[in-house]
Amino acid sequence: LMTNELRNFLELNLPKVKEGKKAKFSLGVSEPKIGSHIFEETKIPCQSNEFVLELLRGVRLHFDRFIKDLKPGDLEKAQLGLGHSYSRAKVKFNVNRVDNMVIQAIFLLDTLDKDINSFSMRVREWYSWHFPELVKIVNDNYLYARVVKLIEDKSKLTDDMVPALTDILGDEDKAKEIVEAGKASMGQDLSAVDLVNVQMFAQRVMDLSEYRKKLYEYLVTKMNDIAPNLASLIGEVVGARLISHAGSLTNLAKCPSSTLQILGAEKALFRALKTRGNTPKYGLIFHSSFIGRASARNKGRMARYLANKCSIASRIDCFAEKNTTIFGEKLREQVEERLDFYDKGVAPRKNIDVMKAAIESTENNVITTFSNADTEMKEAATDTSGKKSKKKKSKSEIAVDGEPMSVDKVAATNGDASEEPKSEKTKKKKDKRKLDEEPAADLNGVSGVDAPEDGTAKKKKKKKKAEDNEEDVQAKSEKKKKKKSKSEDGDE
Repeated sequence: LMTNELRNFLELNLPKVKEGKKAKFSLGVSEPKIGSHIFEETKIPCQSNEFVLELLRGVRLHFDRFIKDLKPGDLEKAQLGLGHSYSRAKVKFNVNRVDNMVIQAIFLLDTLDKDINSFSMRVREWYSWHFPELVKIVNDNYLYARVVKLIEDKSKLTDDMVPALTDILGDEDKAKEIVEAGKASMGQDLSAVDLVNVQMFAQRVMDLSEYRKKLYEYLVTKMNDIAPNLASLIGEVVGARLISHAGSLTNLAKCPSSTLQILGAEKALFRALKTRGNTPKYGLIFHSSFIGRASARNKGRMARYLANKCSIASRIDCFAEKNTTIFGEKLREQVEERLDFYDKGVAPRKNIDVMKAAIESTENNVITTFSNADTEMKEAATDTSGKKSKKKKSKSEIAVDGEPMSVDKVAATNGDASEEPKSEKTKKKKDKRKLDEEPAADLNGVSGVDAPEDGTAKKKKKKKKAEDNEEDVQAKSEKKKKKKSKSEDGDE
């Protein structure tokens, strides 16, 4: 596209091309598309061929010789500045919609899950030497670490610790069970140093799991900013995994739904292609709850349908200017309807109808925000229309029912204001009679007549002429008929 600076530069430095005449010059352009755009906008003829490219190459090579005031380092600085500005424009994005944060967060979340699992297993094994019965009572890793931190040495377990244990576990029976198990435990005693190390490691696992919760909340908020429709359709975690696997939200939006369906199952796909076996039906999408809810024979269908909806949602998120979750919610409803269709046979709505409803709802939201402005505009419009109607009334007083009135007549009407006004019907009849009686010359010679009123008079004259012509034609046709009838009588 041509910028305003380029347009101004060309219009200043090139002669103007007159309409209907060929220009005596042509502009050499390296890019043919911008040449066609320049021709459309300014009518300057453009060329782009090998000869022009060779000329431009020569200009670029000897550029410092063509401009006199150019210093030795100026050209290099200009090139560097252009490179910096170009790369800055490429990198510049909306700060709130940087998908790189989501990619890093989901990678970190996955690694944290692995680390927390491995560390909590280590805590279990380590502390099981001292208190092996606790593993069967407390299953959750985070709660197990908290209990270990509280108990420390099993020999110190008493009934006084039951309230503290119930606060952690949320179950009094389990707390009492732990106290009873501690009294009759088969585990060996640990030294104070070993117990301190176990406590420190348990604390580290607790800190990691708490940080994991905060990171998950951060991921949810970022996904609602970056890809709200995708998040509301398939969930924040699965949506973030899809974005990170594709590389960015734009890459995911460019993917067709068939590719999106098997994202994350590339290994299985290429193995199947190599061995000519069955290709995988789903990749990362499998973690969605929809496919888990579908029956075994409908899982493949559900994955295909869900991938289709995910590709639509990602494209809306990537290219839409405003963030809305309406499309994602509507697409989710469609997936629910498809599940009902597979299970119960209930016919789902058409995609066009659902999208129309979503667009209408978004428009309604926009309209409600600007309703006050609209009402003010309407009030202003009504005021102006009132003024216009008053003006029209004043004009109608001067020209009654399209009849042109002279200045004397207007003065007369103003002078006879004291007289009683006559009925409108009688006025109209008189006006028609006057129009019939007045000759065309008088109409043309009336002073103080507006242009539109002259037009009405001319139209009426034309109508009269057309009527006269029709009468003449009818009279001639009747004469011809009479002559024919006479000739027929003579023949007889």
